[in-house]
Amino acid sequence: MSAIRRIDTSLGPVQAAFDTEGAVLYLGFSDHEFRTPLLAKLARLKPVMHADAATVARLREQLEAYAAGYCKAFDIPFRLHGSPFEQRVWAALQRIPFGETRSYGQLAAELGDPNLSRAVGRANGANPVSILVPCHRVIGATGALTGYAGGLAMKERLLRLEGVIRG
Repeated sequence: MSAIRRIDTSLGPVQAAFDTEGAVLYLGFSDHEFRTPLLAKLARLKPVMHADAATVARLREQLEAYAAGYCKAFDIPFRLHGSPFEQRVWAALQRIPFGETRSYGQLAAELGDPNLSRAVGRANGANPVSILVPCHRVIGATGALTGYAGGLAMKERLLRLEGVIRG
């Protein structure tokens, strides 16, 4: 039996895994292919098989509030497991405000080395909790939408929802 829990939301189905304290370890869109390294990392963390209904309901409620434009920051607990560099990138992602974007280069510069754009991109792609850690707010240097585990259509949808993309 899988420790991954499917949750239907107005954003579409998501999959989540929780630890024994109810913190989110993984959150991703159901219609995208899981990334093997992320699943291997998740298996080592031994997520709970069945999160309690209140924990799942709280995550669903916050995602629905976000989708409706009411929630601009999440307060559901999550745990990020990654390398020290990934942790730094994920912390930088969390500082990007609702309705704003940054380029990979801007994040690299914020981390102290503008030459780290590709490394920032890899860490961004390894983010285990989509939406909660807003990796969708990172765009290419030209303003183009680039890679997103939930697909570029979902990235565009999230950025429209936040008012970054108009029309």
